Amino acid sequence: MYIIDRRLNPGGKSLANRQRFLRRAKAQIQRAVRQTAGDRDITDLERGGEVSIPADGVREPSFRRSGEGGVHDHILPGNKRFVEGDTVDRPPGGGGSAAGGDNGEGEDDFRFVLTRDEFLDLFLDDLELPDLAKRRVATVETQGLRRAGYTVTGSPVNLALLRSMRNALSRRIAMRRPKSEDLLRLQEEIDRLEEQEGPSERLAALRLELEQLQLRTKRFPYIDPIDLRYRRFEPVAKPVAQAVMFCLMDVSGSMTEHMKDLAKRFYMLLYIFLTRRYKHVEIVFIRHTHEAKEVDEETFFNSPETGGTVVSSALREMQRIVEERYSPDAWNIYAAQASDGDNSPNDGTTSATLLRDVILPVCQYYAYLEVGSDSDRMQTGFINHKTSLWQTYETLQEEGANLAMRKVNHRREIYPVFRELFRRREAEAGARVP
Repeated sequence: MYIIDRRLNPGGKSLANRQRFLRRAKAQIQRAVRQTAGDRDITDLERGGEVSIPADGVREPSFRRSGEGGVHDHILPGNKRFVEGDTVDRPPGGGGSAAGGDNGEGEDDFRFVLTRDEFLDLFLDDLELPDLAKRRVATVETQGLRRAGYTVTGSPVNLALLRSMRNALSRRIAMRRPKSEDLLRLQEEIDRLEEQEGPSERLAALRLELEQLQLRTKRFPYIDPIDLRYRRFEPVAKPVAQAVMFCLMDVSGSMTEHMKDLAKRFYMLLYIFLTRRYKHVEIVFIRHTHEAKEVDEETFFNSPETGGTVVSSALREMQRIVEERYSPDAWNIYAAQASDGDNSPNDGTTSATLLRDVILPVCQYYAYLEVGSDSDRMQTGFINHKTSLWQTYETLQEEGANLAMRKVNHRREIYPVFRELFRRREAEAGARVP
């Protein structure tokens, strides 16, 4: 079998093979991407790069000559021992060695370079905003196409082969076009009479009938341009669910540089995820100390501001923005809060009340990330310490609030915690938008 690529442009011949390979080895490449991401700096996450997967995962069927049957001639240069007809013993097995270990077993991993888009697509493949419900269609985008029947003109790539062949068959039946089997049978009958009887009236009649049928065949071709049908597509407006993500970060004096770094890494990952996966998700950045204010992206990640801690100030700022710009009837509202768990002693009840009665009722999902230092890890024989804010939120969670809570103490914990918070859930009651 010979496979020949006759495309005029040789530049993209490997693109289809590359995409087919990514689909076939997706699970293994995805695991490698996640392991690689855990060792990267957050600023390098969007750069793609090289990943390694086991060589077993890249094997695919190939064409080769069969070792059975046929006559095989081999020319071996330098032969001084054998002549034609001699039997050559098979060399003993196990003499070679494979890469991968001192015992001669194993294989080198297959190294594969991913582009930036491929890396992010695989890294974010199983993440989504939980419970994204289509509450109101306020924005539409005409970018989708849907089937809209058939047309008699169009591009060859849209040719509806089955419909065209069915039309051709209907036309041939209606016009009584002779079948090829009938022509063949008539020709065989003529050949038989020519061998047995020679010229005769019956033979002349059969030849005349064959000539007429052949003329009728030419008059009504097997397939005619009027038989062709092309698939027709028309643009369709796709409804888009509006969503907004509130990012609330504690930048008070109790937040060390290590804690702020953990929080910023989490929000950078969240920002990449939202901007990459969703076109109609707005992001609101809120920083707070003893007071809170909405800021832009640059200020949110880089401002050195510090001060006391009043968590309710951030919740009130979020409440104000929701009332002014994001009606819960028209928007899916999400929030992600990062803090070291420290809060003013007099603010616990206020924060709990705001969260329970105001914020959570309008939120689709609320995630709380508590950041700490490596020294905060629980030692054997010691009771794990719970911060005041963690205790407040834990009480709300026990009451049934839709609140997800996680703790991180080291940068290597950011990725698994983020994936756990935003992993794709099974479909639940209520509409969803893909």
